[in-house]
Formats: sequence, C-alpha cells, structure tokens
Amino acid sequence: MTNYLLAGGGTAGHVNPLLALADQIMSQPGDHKVFALGTVEGLESRLVPARGYQLLTVARLPMPRKLNSYAFSFPAAFRKAVADVKGFITEHQIDVVVGFGGYASAPAYRAALALGIPYVIHEANALPGYANRVGAKRAAAVAITFPNTKLANGVLTGMPLRKEIVALLGNDLKKEATKFFNLDSKLTTLLVTGGSLGAKKINDTIEASRSVLDAAGIQVIHIVGDKAGLEPVHSGSYVRLSYCDRMDLAIAAADFAVARAGAATVAEFTAVGLPAVFVPYPVGNGEQRLNAEQVVTSGGAVIVDDASFTPEYVRSELIPMVSNSSLRQAMKTKALATGFGDGAKRLLQLVNGVL
Repeated sequence: MTNYLLAGGGTAGHVNPLLALADQIMSQPGDHKVFALGTVEGLESRLVPARGYQLLTVARLPMPRKLNSYAFSFPAAFRKAVADVKGFITEHQIDVVVGFGGYASAPAYRAALALGIPYVIHEANALPGYANRVGAKRAAAVAITFPNTKLANGVLTGMPLRKEIVALLGNDLKKEATKFFNLDSKLTTLLVTGGSLGAKKINDTIEASRSVLDAAGIQVIHIVGDKAGLEPVHSGSYVRLSYCDRMDLAIAAADFAVARAGAATVAEFTAVGLPAVFVPYPVGNGEQRLNAEQVVTSGGAVIVDDASFTPEYVRSELIPMVSNSSLRQAMKTKALATGFGDGAKRLLQLVNGVL
C-alpha cells in the first residue's frame, strides 16, 4: 500500500489539480490511500470532502509582509503547523507528500524533510509562489505546468486537469453543450469569463458590445462572476451567468473565448484547443501574462491589455477573428500543440518515481 499526502488549497487553482491527481492515484492498480492537507478557510474545506477524500487541516499562515505583532508570532505558529503535519505523516504512515502551493504546502515540505519523507512540488503558474520557490530547493522532484516556469530541475508535466475537462478531449460535444445553454449549435459561440470573481473591464466591454456581436452572428456565453452584481440573462443569442457549474460544457460549446489568463484557464483551453483572447489581470506580479506566453507565441491565442479591451477592440479585432473559421481552426491546432491532456498521469508518474 502507498499512502499519499496532497497539500494545497485556498483557491480553485490549487484545489482542482490536487483533486485531479487524487483521482488519478485512485485509478491506478493496487491499494492506495490519499489524504489531503489544507485549511478550514480554503475552498478545499468544501471540495475535498465532497470528492470523498479525507481533509487534514493546519492553521492558515500567510507569510508576514511587514514587521508587526503577527510577524513576531509567525515563527512559533509555523513551527506548530510543521509539528501538526509531522503528526499526520506519522499517524497515516505517509510515503510521499505532493504540494501544490498555498498555505498548507510550506509546513508540509518542512515536515516531510524533517521525517525523511520524499516530497514533490507541482507549480501551476509560470511565476512560482513563495512556498514552491523555497521548497523546490530540496524537493525529490519538481513538476511545472508551463515551459517558461523558472524552478530548478523542473519537469514539464502540464496541469492535472479535472476529469470533466479530460472527458472533452477528442470528443465533439458542441451540439449537446449548446443545447444545455439553450443556444443554437449551428452558430459560432463565444465564451467570455473573468474567473470566479469576474472581471469588470471584460464584463463592461462585452455588455456594451452585445448588439454588434449579435449582428455578426456570434452567440455569447458570458460568465460574469459572483461579485459582479449582474443578474442572469437569457436573451436570444446572449446568455449571462453569475457562475457556471458546468464549465466543461461551456468550453465544449465554445468556438472561441475571451478570458483572464489564470493557469487553470490557460491549461484547460490549450488541452482542448480552444482559441482565445487572453486579457491578463492588470494588478499583481504579472503571472497571468507569463501563463499565456507560450500559447500566444505559438499563435494559438492572442493577448490584449485590460485597458485595451474596449468595444472598439471587439468590433475591429475580436469579431473578425471569431468570424474567421479558417483562422479559428489554425489557432485551435496551434493551441493543442502547446497543451497537455494527460497532466495528471504525467505528474503521478513523476511522484511514483521518487518512491
């Protein structure tokens, strides 16, 4: 029997690849157990038990950013988290730890190292997070999603994909998917999403462009995000959703997409060959632009700054791209060439190789 501890969480970007690997582990021959490590505050507290895996928790400990009382209390709190993970590893006879970044990963790496248990890192983003940058120095193996990720000894495995996305690979489900959204399978479909929180610039621009998109014969699935404050709408060729719990069908229905460039979004679009205009999040460390770099360079996607994604851009640039079936097919082929449909298998092979 092999016992795996998968550490990560906080956001869907950490939880979904963790669950994808967990499912891949349990699908392999033999007797295995999977335990997940996260926090009670993160998305994992709901998603991990719902998938049938046991969740072990540690305190949520962001790295101190300034010298204050929290900074002074952090070392003791971190040592306590490491001790908790060491207890989990011993109690459940863990053979290998796999970390996906996030608050639970740093103490997991430290605990595994202290106990002589091999640990493997998976980095989702082109720009690695702090926990994975530090942890990679002594990891048994390091997996990366994008070839431009700068981590020592990184092995390109791609992203472990949700099983719903894997089910799309090689299958044309557009007719079924458009029916799900009450749209016409014969029309060109544009998927627009700014992620779970939404993207105001993208939302405002698409809202202002509904009439020109409709006039061009383009139907739209527009996922505005829970925080956008916009009501769901189904008006002819336009569908607006606050949240989409069947993102696999939204992707299957789409011929083209407009989206932020989160790691999971880029990985899923390239795996299925969905051409896209990526509008990276304009605040932060620039990781989204780096996530999209390879597929954009290949010609499978286009990148546009948040400030430049305007109704004029939609009219003069986006609509001609979406309406050109030959261009869409060429972009699809190029996107597929940069994607990985078997990221979970590749990562599991790397993990099993350190046992």
